[in-house]
Amino acid sequence: MIIDKNISKYLILDAETLGAGLSKIESNEDGIIFGVTPEGVLTGVLTDGDFRRWAMTAEAVDINSPLSAALNTVFVSASIHDSKDRIAALLDDRISFLPLVDDHQRCVAMVRRRQPEFFIGGHKVGRGHPAFIVAEIGNNHNGSLDLAKTLVDKAVAVGADCAKFQMRDLSVLYKNAGDANDASEDLNTQYTLDLLSRFQLSTEEMFEVFDYCASKGIMALCTPWDENSLAALERYGIKAYKTASADLTNHPLLTAIAQTGKPMLCSTGMSTEAEIADAVRLLHGQGAELALLHCNATYPAPFRDVNLGFMEKLRQIGECPVGYSSHDRGNDVCVAAVAMGANIIEKHFTLDRDMEGSDHRVSLLPDEFGRLVTSIRQVEEALGAPGPRRLSQGEMMNREALGKSLVISCNLDVGEVIQDHMLDIRSPGRGLPPYRVSDVIGRAAKRKLSAGDILFEADIADTQIEARAYAFNRPFGIPVRYHDMDTLGRMSNFDLLEFHLSYKDMDEDISKYFSGPLDMDFAVHAPELFAGDHLLDLCSEDADYRAHSVEQLARVIDITRRLREYFPSVATPGIIVNAGGFTQDAPLPVYARKERYEKILDSLDGLDTDGVEIWPQTMPPFPWHFGGQRFQNLFMDPQETADICAASGLRVCLDTSHSKLACTHHNWSFADFIRLVGPHTAHLHIADSSGVDGEGLQIGDGEIALEEMCRCLKDFAPGASFIPEIWQGHKNGGEGFWVALERLERYL
Repeated sequence: MIIDKNISKYLILDAETLGAGLSKIESNEDGIIFGVTPEGVLTGVLTDGDFRRWAMTAEAVDINSPLSAALNTVFVSASIHDSKDRIAALLDDRISFLPLVDDHQRCVAMVRRRQPEFFIGGHKVGRGHPAFIVAEIGNNHNGSLDLAKTLVDKAVAVGADCAKFQMRDLSVLYKNAGDANDASEDLNTQYTLDLLSRFQLSTEEMFEVFDYCASKGIMALCTPWDENSLAALERYGIKAYKTASADLTNHPLLTAIAQTGKPMLCSTGMSTEAEIADAVRLLHGQGAELALLHCNATYPAPFRDVNLGFMEKLRQIGECPVGYSSHDRGNDVCVAAVAMGANIIEKHFTLDRDMEGSDHRVSLLPDEFGRLVTSIRQVEEALGAPGPRRLSQGEMMNREALGKSLVISCNLDVGEVIQDHMLDIRSPGRGLPPYRVSDVIGRAAKRKLSAGDILFEADIADTQIEARAYAFNRPFGIPVRYHDMDTLGRMSNFDLLEFHLSYKDMDEDISKYFSGPLDMDFAVHAPELFAGDHLLDLCSEDADYRAHSVEQLARVIDITRRLREYFPSVATPGIIVNAGGFTQDAPLPVYARKERYEKILDSLDGLDTDGVEIWPQTMPPFPWHFGGQRFQNLFMDPQETADICAASGLRVCLDTSHSKLACTHHNWSFADFIRLVGPHTAHLHIADSSGVDGEGLQIGDGEIALEEMCRCLKDFAPGASFIPEIWQGHKNGGEGFWVALERLERYL
């Protein structure tokens, strides 16, 4: 069991509203709250089950009702003074959480079953959660308050989750009261005492550093080396404790720390497996919430002595999260530890390895620590999550280009039966894969087939989606290529066609695709890839590369003007452009994005845009560029996008899939994105999305709340035209487009 005294996230005044209580249940993730009076007296418990039972019998459920109306007042509690055995005996299959009260019936703690994860402040530590990365400053401030604050600043800048310090009362810690001049002590002790006596921060200075951490948004933790220091840290209100390897056998200190009810991170260096197990039994008996950190307490630790495989044994011994406290050289072992399941990484941190003090020599400099954090986060991302294998968007793109499809090898009329000898296997792989051959043989052709036609899922499905006339409160159309515009473009009552150009299309004689003028609107989507593997980038740092991009976009403008001859009612067609701003290895810092936006505006100013309008497209955080992924930086942030539009007069093509991916990655509100960017939107690409890089999904197949999105688009981009931008929507006669339009029609 765990005895948790940090229970603010479970306590709520019983005079609060039911809605406030339900919100607190959701936020603490344990599904329980304790109602208390203003004096802290426990009056009731509310769980998800309690609420459901109350709601079934209540005359009316109003979330503005007092919480007290729904509280379960028939609950089991125990006294904080009860024995651990008596408290543990009260936990059973029915009771997972037990409030503990003092002599005045005030709720002062909570008991719950031991779990493989726990919170340190706002960080959840355990399997499936990002590693908690600790910058161990220790005494590397060398007694300087200013240096300590600078180290905190650097720890924040490099992405550490925590800045950790050490506190000692030398007068009680050493038998000679910390006398650094004691000639009777061994050389090792003399050296250590000399450093500690000169490089300690006072208690008040340490508290000032903790306050500084809070002001900078980084958690402060501290290792108490003695009970006097522990008492001082308790007065301050530190959120968790780290224990040093040297104190894993110091059971009185471990007991005192456990009795604070705060989470404990316990280093296990210098101890045998039996000693580790003894410490764990002690801490479990105290109801402590703990993590065990594997450690080799030599400075620096030889790689041959690290033995990362012991972490799994620690997990079994402690039944708890595990981590790695590093004294080895470099970053590699820490990264490997995360790959092997470490939930916590602690690494010493300094500004100068040549400073006086033994810890500096095994510490990382800020840029090194920053690379460590980046590497850990990349490894965590690469580890993924359990579950079935999912094809990435890039794999699907490459599978189409490189894979194979079942292809009909002869002409067939509707109703003729498909036989084995009528099938070939050919690239590209955008149809039924070859292993589906048994599903095809013996089927009657549902459509007229010509030799070389790819077979699709719809060819063997029981039903088939077909185009019809649609009704929308804004102009709508579909994306087309020259070769399919005559077929797809006549299948419904479209207001516009959006020509998606490839770089090969740039050299086509467009007159051969038109038999006469069309009474509809049109737009052009410029290629993002041009001949010679040139990705359009209007803000490239390479002036020649940027100039070539401008030159290619000028060609697109000329093509758009030629297309106007076939659309006589169109005055100013739009050109959708992926304007650039991508990077290969890492995102740009904020200050650099402003410079790139200015380069885009300069590039556009150098173009003759008479008779056309350029619409930069909103972008995803990780765009797929023909099977590979990069980092995108521009036209993602809604405020930046709105600001650049307001300042320049640009309008954009808002791609809902791209922008939802950006919102998911950056934890932005998608509704707020539309509110900010919608007024500057000329045209919409509408598709669903999943996660941070699953783009172009069918409407309703991803994570976008369709009704809410459409309501926001009506409010903030009411006049914008749209197309369904479904990946591979054109396959099988535009089937993906017709499904999307069916699903959108109700809301848009």
